[in-house]
Amino acid sequence: MSKGNYTEVTEFILLGLTDRAELQPVLFGVFLVIYLITVFGNVGVILLIRADSKLQTPMYVFLGHLSFVDLCYATNVTPQMLVHFLSERKTISFLGCFIQFDFFISLGITGCCMFTEMAYDRYVAVCKPLLYGSKMSRGVCLSLVATSYIYGFANGLAQTILMLRLSFCGPNEINHFYCADPPLLVLACSDTYVKETAMFIVAGSNLTCSLTVILMSYIFIFGAILRIRSAEGRCKAFSTCGSHLTAVTVFYGTRFCMFLRPPSDSSAEQGKIIAVFSIFLSPMLNPLIYSLRNKDVKRVIKKVIQEKLFVKSDTHLVIGM
Repeated sequence: MSKGNYTEVTEFILLGLTDRAELQPVLFGVFLVIYLITVFGNVGVILLIRADSKLQTPMYVFLGHLSFVDLCYATNVTPQMLVHFLSERKTISFLGCFIQFDFFISLGITGCCMFTEMAYDRYVAVCKPLLYGSKMSRGVCLSLVATSYIYGFANGLAQTILMLRLSFCGPNEINHFYCADPPLLVLACSDTYVKETAMFIVAGSNLTCSLTVILMSYIFIFGAILRIRSAEGRCKAFSTCGSHLTAVTVFYGTRFCMFLRPPSDSSAEQGKIIAVFSIFLSPMLNPLIYSLRNKDVKRVIKKVIQEKLFVKSDTHLVIGM
């Protein structure tokens, strides 16, 4: 394929979730609400963790960064999707498409690493409590967080470079609501074998290896919990791990379905549904899962609310005097 053909496509048309015009305003409202909940929920978790000194432990440092990744992950796709719901021409530039693609892969793998590190943190806390201070020191914690970002964005860059090596000479309609791997591969004019193979290897190895580490961690964790004699201690330990396991189930279930499918037109509609759960529901639910099931977070929320009410009561008293 000549370079001239490679540069022919200067923009892509995103077909979106549906072509039914009457549904566009409804979908705009639904996804706007979901996005606002996602933003307020994740920003709230980040601010709560920064506001309370008792939440400066490794578990909450990981949770804060997971919230940041979730926020960026949803923001990478949602604003443009909302604009397209109300636009007749649903286009994205060639450069914009690949920037979105890069961040999508990078943030997805970074989130995968965060979940793995949170599982390891829970393993050390439950199974090696006497060594927790040394094994999960602040330096170790920050190193793990930095490694997640570096590894995630290095993978994203490598996948983007492989995609850019393909030729796109038309058509330019992406049967999706964002620039994704399988729909873009369908449009390529050149041989996609290397890119497809790399996609399956990277997605499969990252998801499988991280999920294996998580499952192994929880096998040891559950074994340690069952050896706890007091029922109260067992309930507390299960409660601490329950929120993480719930979030992991949602995250990995959707990722396996999204990335480990061969690119084809027939699977495009299924891919859109899976992507909705992955991109929108998982980042929205994570703050709710961790907040509603976590006593420490609920304590900080209650403390902040009480402080705000106390300040307001004092202000009214001063004004009244």
